[in-house]
Amino acid sequence: MVVPLAVRFIADGACRRGGTTLSRIANMDSFPDIALKQAKDMAAAAAETPALAVAFQGAPGANSHLAALEYEEGCLPLPCFSFEDAIDAVKDSRADRAIIPIENSLHGRVADIHFLLPESGLSIIAEHFMPIRHCLMAKDAGAKLTSAMSHPQALGQCRHYLRERGIIPVAYADTAAAAAYVAGNDDAGAAAIAAPISAKLYGLEKVSDDIQDAGHNTTRFVVLAREAAKIEALDGPLMTTFVFQVKNIPAALYKAMGGFATNGVNMTKLESYQHGGSFSATEFYADIEGAPGDPAVDRALAELEFHCNFVRLLGSYRQARSRG
Repeated sequence: MVVPLAVRFIADGACRRGGTTLSRIANMDSFPDIALKQAKDMAAAAAETPALAVAFQGAPGANSHLAALEYEEGCLPLPCFSFEDAIDAVKDSRADRAIIPIENSLHGRVADIHFLLPESGLSIIAEHFMPIRHCLMAKDAGAKLTSAMSHPQALGQCRHYLRERGIIPVAYADTAAAAAYVAGNDDAGAAAIAAPISAKLYGLEKVSDDIQDAGHNTTRFVVLAREAAKIEALDGPLMTTFVFQVKNIPAALYKAMGGFATNGVNMTKLESYQHGGSFSATEFYADIEGAPGDPAVDRALAELEFHCNFVRLLGSYRQARSRG
């Protein structure tokens, strides 16, 4: 199968050049023709009422499309080719919010999200968890399938299924666009992995439902907006997300984490990553239970700041699922 140059790279932001992702050269017109008309119709509807628009990465029928409708049933989903395009739609006021996948229970964090969120200038105002059910689909369900095209996250979530059947995974920009691409081409051995709705949208036949490697397959999404949520207006348990860079001295991370332990603040997520290519200091992405204004959280964050070069809050929001 020949994959077009514009979509041959693996996922939004998976390849970076001089700090600018290759996805910046692409936009919604990069969707396959069969998906483009639906995407333009949805974009036109969103343009009429941007206050109801929720931007997402992917073609119509992508899991992020379904997540937007689950998060807010009456919203106007706005398809965007890349994560950066979805973020820019909010920054440019073409959408009120964006819903972005951040991590998956099977395949871990979504590529480049930890770089994009701090750089976006947007705030996390909510989280949403959605079970992911992948469907293998093709133009002819009875044909001998040799390849399956999808977003790298989806391919990773179905890797055992594909390997056992000798089907070659082919990375594409998103799940639904992969289904549209397969529908518009004549390769009888080509299949796509996408949400079941994509088979209906693009006229493909279902080969097999629920092909993910584990039944608990769930993706966590975050909702981004230009303004931070008002903490005093949030009800129920809260979460706070932030990034930080520890000083490059012995035991810096140990000392930085001490404030959360001594103040009884539960840290539910901590991931490290390198930024800037220097390897001189490590940056971390973290989630904690609670929010600024809580004395224990304020004390823990103050101690964290003492041991760091910087701490950047990305947002406080209502906890959608208990971490206990």
